[in-house]
Amino acid sequence: MSIGRVLIIAGSDSGGGAGIQADLKAVTALGGYAATAITALTAQDTQGVHGVLPIPTDFIRQQMRVVLRDIGADALKTGMLHDSATIEAVCDEIAAEAPGVPLVADPVMVAKGGHALLRPDAVEALKRRLLPLAAVITPNLPEAEVLTGLAIADEPAMHRAVAALLAMGVTAVLLKGGHLEGPVVVDLLGTAAGVVRYESPKIDSRHTHGTGCTLASAVAAGLAQGMALPDAVARARAYVRAAILAAPGLGQGHGPLGHGVTIDPARLEALR
Repeated sequence: MSIGRVLIIAGSDSGGGAGIQADLKAVTALGGYAATAITALTAQDTQGVHGVLPIPTDFIRQQMRVVLRDIGADALKTGMLHDSATIEAVCDEIAAEAPGVPLVADPVMVAKGGHALLRPDAVEALKRRLLPLAAVITPNLPEAEVLTGLAIADEPAMHRAVAALLAMGVTAVLLKGGHLEGPVVVDLLGTAAGVVRYESPKIDSRHTHGTGCTLASAVAAGLAQGMALPDAVARARAYVRAAILAAPGLGQGHGPLGHGVTIDPARLEALR
């Protein structure tokens, strides 16, 4: 298995729990190499997003271009793309510099604390430009409801939403069911070949900030390392679950995960 180079195109979370920071940690924890193109800076902590500073689109494209031409990428991952101009710029650069490189697109719309991270008028640009480029999209249920116009209140509705997203021209969709009530989390991976169902016990924890970013980047790491999509999803889900259980308990709101759960500092003793 190759190390796997992942270029992450997303916003920064100053609190370190989500966004670029979570993406970097996840890819590194799974043995991959992560590079970044930052789309926005946020002033953010476990209690919410307190400010957003967009990055000019020309500079976003320059970040992508220099990384792709020098380091290269085996997979791409997109997160916060806050407006139509950013979406168009990112898609143009992917088409120009990384055709055929698998893209994991996390359609980030709202932060855990409720702050909108995608302008309403950008949803159509997301559907028209970004989703058709993706090897897989990773919406949660509220995001899938916006994209499809469907209400998703149970697992049968999740299946209908997966079918609707595939009918929109999406290659594959990993629909995350964590917002549903009940003792288990059910996620559905839908492709033209059918639907793969994943289930795991729900963890009662407030330390779930950045789970969506982390999962999508973990999937991207798997694809970059040559894993088949269902296997990359299975490993990514196991990693996120372990990281939730290893959460350090920081902050007064939605705390960050324990992204370093795969790292054993004791192994460094042999190198001293």
